[in-house]
Amino acid sequence: QVQLVESGGGLVQAGGSLSLSCAAVSGRTFSMYVMGWFRQAPGNEREFVATISLSGINTYYADSVKGRFTISRDNVQKTVYLQMNSLEPEDTAVYYCAAKYSGALTTRYTDYDYWGQGTQVTVSS
Repeated sequence: QVQLVESGGGLVQAGGSLSLSCAAVSGRTFSMYVMGWFRQAPGNEREFVATISLSGINTYYADSVKGRFTISRDNVQKTVYLQMNSLEPEDTAVYYCAAKYSGALTTRYTDYDYWGQGTQVTVSS
């Protein structure tokens, strides 16, 4: 069992930046989990944003955020981050971090085992 706690959401103007954090507060060794970020806007399905490998060397992004968002992790601090730059109103959503025990990177939310409670990101135009 892994408990994930997100923080860092808020309201920002278009073109601005926000940084999200997701801390693992319990469970197995954090470095054994592939980590991902997803988002869900009202009326929409949960959407993949980014994922990062166990060591942090490999990352993969949705086309809609590539070049603007950066995922990273600190296995000592048991935390995964999402740096979001050049934010657009279309980025408005609840952002969730997720953990998948070992294995390959994946964009499918059904492959992830544990989820945080979500943090709201609102981008005004």
